[in-house]
Amino acid sequence: MQNVSGFFSGMAFARRVEQRLAEGTIDSPAALLDHHRKAAVLVPLLQMEDGWHLLFIRRSSEVQDHKGQVAFPGGAVEPQDENVVATALRESDEEVGLSPESVRILGCMRARNTITHYHITPVVAVIPWPFGIRMQVSEVSRVFTIPLHWLAVPEHHTQREVIRPNGAREPVYYFEEYDGELLWGITAAITLEFLDLMRE
Repeated sequence: MQNVSGFFSGMAFARRVEQRLAEGTIDSPAALLDHHRKAAVLVPLLQMEDGWHLLFIRRSSEVQDHKGQVAFPGGAVEPQDENVVATALRESDEEVGLSPESVRILGCMRARNTITHYHITPVVAVIPWPFGIRMQVSEVSRVFTIPLHWLAVPEHHTQREVIRPNGAREPVYYFEEYDGELLWGITAAITLEFLDLMRE
């Protein structure tokens, strides 16, 4: 990737993301497995003085799944949700106070299955910054951002092999700590796939 810092700046970047998502240049979605629940997360892009950032949350210790982990806003699809985009917008509003009317949807990435039995669709969007963050403290303990130009540096992430309780070996992505936060697992994998959208 050329000129990393400059690449992630200006509205042309958002238009490029939207175009890549519309072109369907990513792999086909994973099939919905038995006993997996449909879910969606918002992959929120925002602009700061130093370029584009992604917004993340840290899950609270009270949630059922992914306690204390860094994640994107999101959750399971509910019966009232028209589609996965509606799910991502509803959950982002509930968790961090992000108004759906302020969000510009760019498109969806491929759905993927998780070891916690979710079938997650990442919904990429541009959000305003700053906005009036209103955390749902029972689910979210922190809201923060990481610049794309930092995430795109190859030396800032690695892949490790993890042995699951059933003995299965699985590659898991880990980023270096950023501002005291550890980005890893499914959220790291989605982040890296998003960055791959921009590769030539």
